[in-house]
Amino acid sequence: MKTANPLVPAFITCMREGYNFKLFRSDVIAGLTVAIVALPLAMAMAVASGASPDKGLVTAVVAGFFISFLGGSRVQIGGPTGAFVVVIFDIIQRFGFNGLILASIMAGLILIIAGYARLGKLIKYIPYPVITGFTTGIAVIIASSQVKDFLGLQVDSVPADFLNKWYVYLSNLDKVTYSALAMGALGLATIIVCKKISPKIPSYLVSILLISALAYGFSMDIETIGTRFPSLPTGLPSPVWPEFSLKQIRALVPSAFTIAFLAGIEALLSAVVADGLIGHKHSLNQELVGQGVANIASGIFGGIPATGAIARTATNIKAGGRTPVAGIFHAIFLLIFLYTAMDILAFIPMAALAAVLFMVSWGMSDLKHFTQIAKISPSDRTILFLTFALTVMVDLTVAIGVGVTFASLLFMRHMSRSVEIRKQHCKSEYETHDGEDPSDDEIEIPEDVTVLQINGPLFYGFASEFCDRLKAVEQLPRILILRMRFMPYLDASGENSIEEILNICRQHKTFVIFSAVRPQPRKILERAGLHKKLDGAIAPDFDEALKMAKKLLKDEDFIMKHIDPTKA
Repeated sequence: MKTANPLVPAFITCMREGYNFKLFRSDVIAGLTVAIVALPLAMAMAVASGASPDKGLVTAVVAGFFISFLGGSRVQIGGPTGAFVVVIFDIIQRFGFNGLILASIMAGLILIIAGYARLGKLIKYIPYPVITGFTTGIAVIIASSQVKDFLGLQVDSVPADFLNKWYVYLSNLDKVTYSALAMGALGLATIIVCKKISPKIPSYLVSILLISALAYGFSMDIETIGTRFPSLPTGLPSPVWPEFSLKQIRALVPSAFTIAFLAGIEALLSAVVADGLIGHKHSLNQELVGQGVANIASGIFGGIPATGAIARTATNIKAGGRTPVAGIFHAIFLLIFLYTAMDILAFIPMAALAAVLFMVSWGMSDLKHFTQIAKISPSDRTILFLTFALTVMVDLTVAIGVGVTFASLLFMRHMSRSVEIRKQHCKSEYETHDGEDPSDDEIEIPEDVTVLQINGPLFYGFASEFCDRLKAVEQLPRILILRMRFMPYLDASGENSIEEILNICRQHKTFVIFSAVRPQPRKILERAGLHKKLDGAIAPDFDEALKMAKKLLKDEDFIMKHIDPTKA
């Protein structure tokens, strides 16, 4: 797989490699195909987020252009996605649309800083159960938010809280508009049938066109985009910098970080899928920079947050898109629709958009991986269900924070359990082959020498237990050899525990020899100044450590001098 240049837009890389008419033709066709798919999705995502449909189209045009032009992936298609729906809805409810624009710009700045700081790889360390948990939770919330439009419920307002929302639904089932329900069900069935026949069919667009034609032809009294949003603007709005205050910026910081985090996660997942399909590796850091600029631009033009869209990116690849030019033309075609088709789009029933969002939610839920993770282990199952429940019942930001924290704690617990301190009784122990036990005549360790081998990283999850085990020993030997060849990592807590061990051994008049210290732990010990106290007590390997121990046993004065400097 060809690797992308770091912090160089994929567009520039493709132009440098050479661009011909054949690629241009394929990219234009792919761009038109993706634009047709993105048209209903962009509007549906905006409506689900609590914004007007034109905001979704503006986002797909502006953010989609910059994600393709400045991003690190050759085929990434950007725009509004389901991952942002919950966050956007919450921000609009609490801070208004101006607050959303400000949060989007702040998130863009965070993404740019993260990209140039080369923090993109950190996103890879988010546990998969956390990602699956909040993604499935978002899918449930999106689907729940569309029940009112799908059923055509005649209710004034629906609470944002999940349980209260469903209480209102169930309490008002007698207010269902059956014509809207019929159109929604037909739209849902159309999408499913089209996907069964051929994945190349733009099923969302076919469904919306069919339902819109039937609703208009039979003059059905159901809610449409035009009746809910009677004054939709035509064309791209003028750029405007939002009003802001320091107090508002502070209040929006958590939301901005959430948007940036979700944008990074979605970009990573989408770009990884694309890499496998086209054989080119993306530059994640440049992708973050491109998305940062895209979100800033989207906010300035009055759009909503955006990121890479997995389904639209896959559609682009299948349609023949191979360079960012396809994504740029996708934005150009959407811009044409924005200027020429808004009057027609006003006739789309809300039930038709609800059907589209039901299918989007089903695709996001990823039930296959959800059930698979639930079967793997109790800890993964706990993280998955905890993140899912908090996403649905509490808040997405809380869910991500608690999920990642809990996963980290469980990981440290497992790591601390994997660390092992074993007393070695013979030289060949841990060095034998084929499971053979060493014979008694191989034992070469003197009586006054104890060898402890540390298997695993010595970090804060295990450091205190390491000291406790040594303190529990009633009588320490004259010489203690610590074998560290299987200890790859040492942190500040581990270093402190080693310093405490040296003090304990000094009190018991025990001399400590360190054997085969690896580079990272050695560097930590040197930076902490412990290497001065260990002068002459670090052996390059175990054989040298044993020779040193035997020699020291014959030199009692040397041991006492190193244990108690006052007797030197």
